[in-house]
Amino acid sequence: MPELSKLEKTLGFKFNNINVLRQAMVHRSYLNEHPEFASGHNERLEFLGDAVLEIAVTEYLYLNYPETPEGDLTNWRASLVNSKMLYLIAQELNLETYLYLSRGEAKDKNKKSRQYILANAVEALIGAIYLDQGMPKAKELILSHIVIKLPEILKTQAYLDPKSRFQEQAQDKRGVTPHYNIISEEGPDHAKTFNVGLYLEDKLISTGQGLSKQEAQVDAAAKGLKLLNW
Repeated sequence: MPELSKLEKTLGFKFNNINVLRQAMVHRSYLNEHPEFASGHNERLEFLGDAVLEIAVTEYLYLNYPETPEGDLTNWRASLVNSKMLYLIAQELNLETYLYLSRGEAKDKNKKSRQYILANAVEALIGAIYLDQGMPKAKELILSHIVIKLPEILKTQAYLDPKSRFQEQAQDKRGVTPHYNIISEEGPDHAKTFNVGLYLEDKLISTGQGLSKQEAQVDAAAKGLKLLNW
């Protein structure tokens, strides 16, 4: 079993109930092979952590950038809480070491699937900290590991949404609004990959992949911008 005391050391505090931390690391697939396992999977904690993360980041941006328009704050927040960012945080915390996965899932080195699992584990971890330690400790983790990335995001303009940029360019240069269609869906429900096409009228411009429809659309838009030199 993963040695969670090492994770506690990385986080800088001990949990009152170590089982809450353990549950945050349990992927649904593990319980299929270990139905007797005392802890449940981490999806409810992920649900809670997602809300805690959103309010903490929103509060920080609201209080620290009083002159910034709501639209910009929304884009900044999206860059801080998306799955790509959360996967980066999971790597920094070495969360993969502590995951409870089925044998099949542990062997599956599909990068996209594992990124999705790890990003969700970060949200579950935040939910666990909130339950066990309260909002101050949850915010401490969010500020020190996630919000700290904001200066780099602003410097590189990584907050600009490819979908919005593509739509603006398409309307400006072609006079049409782009649309997206799902081409295919692959994989199990807990790790489904979506393949999406980006179209201008009836012409397919690019395709994108992602573990959600939104992620696939963003990928297609980013590729479309590059293909059309926009």
